[in-house]
Amino acid sequence: MTPPTIIVVHPKERRSKCSVEPLRGREGFVFWKYPGRGVESLDRYVRLGFGGPEIGPADAEAGLLLIDGSWRHAEAMEQDYGDVPVRSLPRWETAYPRVSKMNSDPMGGLATIEALYAAHYHMGRDTQGLLDEYYWRDEFLNLNRERLASN
Repeated sequence: MTPPTIIVVHPKERRSKCSVEPLRGREGFVFWKYPGRGVESLDRYVRLGFGGPEIGPADAEAGLLLIDGSWRHAEAMEQDYGDVPVRSLPRWETAYPRVSKMNSDPMGGLATIEALYAAHYHMGRDTQGLLDEYYWRDEFLNLNRERLASN
C-alpha cells in the first residue's frame, strides 16, 4: 500500500484560495497544519521541491510530501523537512494567474494542485479527479497537452 500524500499547509494560507483544499478528506491525502506534524512517519517519503532529481516511476512506492504556502513561506517551511529527499518536476506550464507586487515566482512555479497533479502523473499514480475542482483545470491541461500526450 502506497503511503498517503501529505500536504503541509502554512497557517496563513487562506483555505478559500487553497488549490488543494478540495482534496481534504479524500482517501490517500493527509493535511498537516504547519508547523505541526501528523502521526505519519516520513521514512518512505520524497518531498517535491527544486534542485533534486526528477520525480518518476522509481518513486511510485514512496509517499509524497508537498509544501503549501506562499513562495516566501514555503522556503522557510522546507527547512523543517530537510531530511526528506527532494524530487523536482520537469517543466510544466502553470495556468494559475499570479500577480504579486512584492515577490516574483520562481521559474517553473506551479499552483500546489498543478504540482501535485504533475508529480502523481510522473510517479504513475492515478490522477483521475485531482483537478475536478480546479478553476483553471482546462487551461492547465491544454497548456501541457504535449507533455501529457508524449507519455
